[in-house]
Amino acid sequence: MAILWFILILGGIVLVHEFGHFIWAKKFKVHIYEFSIGMGPLLHTHKGKKDGINYNIRAIPIGGFVSMA
Repeated sequence: MAILWFILILGGIVLVHEFGHFIWAKKFKVHIYEFSIGMGPLLHTHKGKKDGINYNIRAIPIGGFVSMA
């Protein structure tokens, strides 16, 4: 049970951290290609209709990234 809590808390921290990068990139009009939570193979992907950004959830919940131009 402790491992599950660790993964959930770490995932929340990563989400907030990467969302900060995402918001600042949008504010300064930097093109964003991908917003991803987790590393490794894709589990789920969604392409934004308006902005063309790929929003991804990946298999290994140890980090995340925002891919910018």
